[in-house]
Amino acid sequence: MDGLGSSSLSFIVVLVLVLNVALFCNGGKTSSFVRKAELGVDMPLSSDVFQVPPGYNAPQQVHITQGDHEGRGMIVSWVTMDEPGSNTVIYWSEKSTRRMKAEGQVYTYKFYDYTSGYIHHCTITNLKYNTKYYYVVGIGHTRRKFWFLTPPPVGPDAAYTFGIIGDLGQTYDSNLTLTHYERNFQQGKTVLFLGDLSYADRYANNDGVRWDTWGRFVERRVAYEPWIWTVGNHEIELNPILNIETTPFKPYTHRYHVPHEASSSIDPLWYSIKRASAYIIVLSSYSAFSPYSPQWLWLQLELQNVDRSQTPWLIVLMHAPLYNSYYDHYMEGEPMRVVFEPLFVQFKVDVVFSGHVHAYERSERVSNIAYNITNGDCTIKRDQSAPVYITIGDGGISKAWLPNYSAYREASFGHAIFDIKNRTHAYYSWHRNRHGYSEEADSMWFYNRYWYPFDDSTASIQSSM
Repeated sequence: MDGLGSSSLSFIVVLVLVLNVALFCNGGKTSSFVRKAELGVDMPLSSDVFQVPPGYNAPQQVHITQGDHEGRGMIVSWVTMDEPGSNTVIYWSEKSTRRMKAEGQVYTYKFYDYTSGYIHHCTITNLKYNTKYYYVVGIGHTRRKFWFLTPPPVGPDAAYTFGIIGDLGQTYDSNLTLTHYERNFQQGKTVLFLGDLSYADRYANNDGVRWDTWGRFVERRVAYEPWIWTVGNHEIELNPILNIETTPFKPYTHRYHVPHEASSSIDPLWYSIKRASAYIIVLSSYSAFSPYSPQWLWLQLELQNVDRSQTPWLIVLMHAPLYNSYYDHYMEGEPMRVVFEPLFVQFKVDVVFSGHVHAYERSERVSNIAYNITNGDCTIKRDQSAPVYITIGDGGISKAWLPNYSAYREASFGHAIFDIKNRTHAYYSWHRNRHGYSEEADSMWFYNRYWYPFDDSTASIQSSM
């Protein structure tokens, strides 16, 4: 600062403060709460949450997801380590003594110097709605018993509660987030998972053991309620340096099956399901999405097939957010936004959930669909036909500005609940982890874009950035 007087320096400081205030006033609110700055520390392999179940060839990493398009099927998956064992699932409803059986298939894979256990996938079909089912895996050796609840029939006023988690990993904070979700009094019945599962690719040679530990870690929840899977960047796991692993998503696609064929998808990385009054579309941020690509063609037809009179709540899941005001991954979602946002606005998507950015952010209903390279009209505008964009990562650092589309953001860990009440209203809440407790830090009432398309904004929006 040589040659700069104290009065000039004071003027610059004041000017910077004024400019910062002006920028922050453009949007909603940046929370004053910021999580600890250090990176998450992975729990050691000796942690009790990674414990291997006792017994010879005991099934482990048990998890379930919806197994059809309508909600009457369930994919039951598990891993055995000693030998393949039985592929059979025995199941029965709570009020019946009749035992039924379903047969699955077993898979294995190798990744560099790691060989997986025996991965079982079994689809149960023709389940009754609104019913509690028990199921047993490990027939012939060590049996393990679990249960799940089926959803109500598909219909416009079918109330249902979703939990939302993204970028979980297997750190101490991951355990805290999962514990808080388990203890939330609102009790999500199905988790919409936004990608980045095990983070195995952060270890030497993409250590496959970390896929096993993650599967045992989350079993305590995902064995009892279906998680709807979205693929993230940490599932890509290409490792050309090894010159041996050049197939993307190999561990993920072997371990986590989804009912993509039920929605006429040719790829398990994008698909859709109906659940109660919600129509959920899962997209892949890391597959081709340009016009006339397979994913783009599928989405065009899929959106046209949605019957909002039966499934009024149209929800989209993807990993990389289309709107993001954080330093981390800033503008990464812009190519997909340019391609997909006009469709989201045209078909009046209610909400888009994303992960990837290790922070929380909720937008107002805005769009930027007028822009093209020739007209230069790059202006984010208020749009009641547009979805709300919500990023639920696990932590992060804010940029120094708050754009006009952002309603609330916070750099901390947490999970969310999307509680559908009926065809017109849903209550959304985000719960931060703080001092060992879960707090409701952000919330809003959603008004359905099809049945009740009124303004549900929570902050004032300026006309331009």
